[in-house]
Amino acid sequence: MTPGRRSSTFTRLLRHGFTDPSAAERLLESAGLGAVRDDPVLLDALGATADPDLALHGLVRLLEAQPDPTARRELLDTLTGSKPLRDRLLGVLGASAALADHLARYCGDWRALVTYEPRDLHPGVEEFERGLAGAADLVSLRVAYRRCLLSIAARDVCATIDVAETAAELADLATATLRRALALASAAAPDDAALCRLAVIAMGKCGGNELNYVSDVDVIFVGEAVEGADEGKALRAATRLASHMMRICSETTVEGSIWPVDANLRPEGRNGPLVRTLSSHLAYYQRWAKTWEFQALLKARPVAGDLELGGQYVAAVGPLVWQAAERENFVADVQKMRRRVVENIPVAEIERELKLGPGGLRDVEFAVQLLQLVHGRADAALRSGSTLEALRALAAGGYVGRADAAQLEDAYRFLRSMEHRIQLYRLRRTHLVPEGEADQRRLGRSLGLRTDPVAELNREWKRHAAVVRRLHEKLFYRPLLDAVAQLAPGEARLSPEAARERLVALGYGDPAAALRHLEALASGITRKAAIQRTLLPVLLGWFADSADPDAGLLNFRKVSDALGKTPWYLRLLRDEGAAAENLARVLSAGRLAPDLLMRAPEAVALLGEGDGGGLEPRPRVQLEQEILAAVGRAEGGEQAVAAARGVRRRELFRTAAADIVGSYGTEAQPAEADQGALVDLVGGAVSDLTAATLAGTLRAVVRDSWGDTLPTRFAVIAMGRFGGHELGYGSDADVLFVHEPQDGADEREAANAANRVVAEMRRLLQLPSADPPLLIDADLRPEGKSGPLVRTLKSYEAYYRRWSLVWESQALLRAEPVAGDEGLGRRFVELIDPLRYPERGLGDEAVREIRRLKARMESERLPRGADPKLHTKIGPGGLSDVEWTVQLLQLRHGWQVPGLRTTRTREALAAARDAGLISTVDAGILDEAWVLATRVRNAVMLVRGRAGDTFPSHARELAAVGRYLGYGPGHVGDMLDAYRRTARRARGVVESLFYQG
Repeated sequence: MTPGRRSSTFTRLLRHGFTDPSAAERLLESAGLGAVRDDPVLLDALGATADPDLALHGLVRLLEAQPDPTARRELLDTLTGSKPLRDRLLGVLGASAALADHLARYCGDWRALVTYEPRDLHPGVEEFERGLAGAADLVSLRVAYRRCLLSIAARDVCATIDVAETAAELADLATATLRRALALASAAAPDDAALCRLAVIAMGKCGGNELNYVSDVDVIFVGEAVEGADEGKALRAATRLASHMMRICSETTVEGSIWPVDANLRPEGRNGPLVRTLSSHLAYYQRWAKTWEFQALLKARPVAGDLELGGQYVAAVGPLVWQAAERENFVADVQKMRRRVVENIPVAEIERELKLGPGGLRDVEFAVQLLQLVHGRADAALRSGSTLEALRALAAGGYVGRADAAQLEDAYRFLRSMEHRIQLYRLRRTHLVPEGEADQRRLGRSLGLRTDPVAELNREWKRHAAVVRRLHEKLFYRPLLDAVAQLAPGEARLSPEAARERLVALGYGDPAAALRHLEALASGITRKAAIQRTLLPVLLGWFADSADPDAGLLNFRKVSDALGKTPWYLRLLRDEGAAAENLARVLSAGRLAPDLLMRAPEAVALLGEGDGGGLEPRPRVQLEQEILAAVGRAEGGEQAVAAARGVRRRELFRTAAADIVGSYGTEAQPAEADQGALVDLVGGAVSDLTAATLAGTLRAVVRDSWGDTLPTRFAVIAMGRFGGHELGYGSDADVLFVHEPQDGADEREAANAANRVVAEMRRLLQLPSADPPLLIDADLRPEGKSGPLVRTLKSYEAYYRRWSLVWESQALLRAEPVAGDEGLGRRFVELIDPLRYPERGLGDEAVREIRRLKARMESERLPRGADPKLHTKIGPGGLSDVEWTVQLLQLRHGWQVPGLRTTRTREALAAARDAGLISTVDAGILDEAWVLATRVRNAVMLVRGRAGDTFPSHARELAAVGRYLGYGPGHVGDMLDAYRRTARRARGVVESLFYQG
């Protein structure tokens, strides 16, 4: 051959798909293949495999393993003369290195692939039992098992059977294997076998006749004593038999293991007895079982041991399975289990996870099982353990759209085929798509993708996963729309009763009203109806994830009625996925945010990400600029303040929406883990908004009556939570008003002007309108309600010098100028600093007075009938406890610790910790309690639409508060226990620091 030129064999090998033609050429020239190396039929057959290099290497090993030349010649002659064997043998060798290893060790097993009788094309349990009948120990059982597995794999890779038939045959082989293992265990302990009846119930994929090549085989054991035997002794005997049977399958030998037998789906899991009687199983399921356990029982099937007892078990638990959908929080429990599975996937693997990741096999299986449990109670046709059979039955009954079901079946078949081929290569349990190019090439070719296997594989995989992601939610909700809309002739639809069942399962309290809303939203041929039909399946899922799905759907209808004809609204929901999900969360989280939105539905634009959108609260400077500009454009004080209140309403909605979305989380962004950050967000945003609104109102009042010049300088001093930047949604604005006559102004005229300003500000901010009122509370002023609403700076100075009480010094810790004359505000702060941060701190008598006041407040102010342990404001460990403790530290040490000179509770607490005035542990306990109590108050306002200091008594409102705080359905008790525990710990710190320190 001319140097530098490739041989014709090399070129042919390259053309036939070999990636290492040089190595393949050497293998073909070996002694074993010398007689057939130029046979074009052999090369074509090798080229048709998933991995021609792997197939050739396996073939050479098989030939070399033959015991003598006669056996080698028999193999070669059969290989070249029999196309069925050639395709099956080379197909297996090119797809499975593990089965190639088996053939090299047991070189005569290739004969199992030579001929097939018609019965061999679709063997069942009996045929596999015959194949395993000669196995007398663990090693021979493994060899016989792989011989049977070889025949399944051969039919699979040659497409004699499809993916569903492959999975069913693997389940039948597992059944035969369990029976043989139990027979071996019984033979080893005949006395135990004589004492008991033992049934093996297959669960999971084995129970559903859809097993993988390598998978745990899930089982449950049921045992009974034979007649006349002691039950206790019989159960112990059955447990020994079951344990031995599991070891026979699972133990590692020189031939490896078969697969693990997993009994953890039994009652109480691994903590429960391995074997129970039938009555014990029933007692557990009737009293203790969780929703997921009934979901698992969908696939229960007796496979080995006493089949009569196994049949009794399935018949007994069946009715319980089909009642599961009636359980409270049924859908939420199933969906929570699905989310937990996804959350436990390592981040580095989630993109390659074929089974458990988003758009994976488990999404299909969960969706189908959910629908089976909801509708299978009334329709026995849905009671199949097989995912694909159940999906087809759901489509036939109108529970799933036919087109959706067909797409989902195609995707499921493709993903299961990928899973089979990935596991077949090494016979290892994995659901991760390989990263290597060679592995992806072999995988793609095994699925018939030959032009560009790697690119085609990834394209098809992503396409099918996207279909599953899109449909697995739609599968549940779309038929609800079809039930109220016009369908094509012949298309099945949900019956009204089935639609009602599904809505009830989703948590809707009034399914009839929900169906009316769906009909109004989805019917018709308008662009609006078409877009809403597309959006609603997903929105319904988000509504169902809330504590009040009915309110979410009703509120969506109201918003849609108000904005449905505006092009930007439909475009926003259609094109910005975040906007639709944010809207669903906001509309179903309680009354406050929807009420704010309904007063001006165009604020829904804030939920998007485009221009003018975004939920990040705006800085105070920007808010003041906007409000002052609106006031400047208005004609008259009422119109000006109405404009300011309109901005306030919009921004309150923005803050509430940000709080809700941050608390619930979205598909793209998990819930905010730092609860303190959400409290600070709300407190800062609402306080800044209140300050800006007061500044605008003050400007409007002055301009309306005095033009640009008021005869007195005027300032608004924030107090309480307002001054601490800790306002909640329903908080009043605690303030002091201070004025100082302009040079040369008449003091009486100045005082009258100041009082008129205060009166008009309060009036305008409380005028009835579509916008929420802003109540101004000046009760913290000198002399309280008995004193004048507004004083001059000199009057404040005189009062504080002569009459000030210790509680007033404490109140002034929160004082901060927020509107009006900045110079006057600064002078007021200079006036009060010596009072709130007294030099050398408080005297003992003042400390005792503060403690007396606190004790009196606790005993006198708690509302009658309120549970003090759940009162967030003045209950033990509540806001008052934490704030008074922090404020006492400020009064005593603020003169020497600059960090304590702040109006903010959490900042002051952190400064006290840093200064060594409180331990890190105690500071953390107080901070946690304060944050939690504040979150509860915010939640109550969001849910009920009115302020409250205790948890709601209404069950649905209480559940909504729990959802906001991160507690799923059915965990309200956990929420209340957590609050009591947190408050109790905080009260212990308060007792030590406030009352004894």
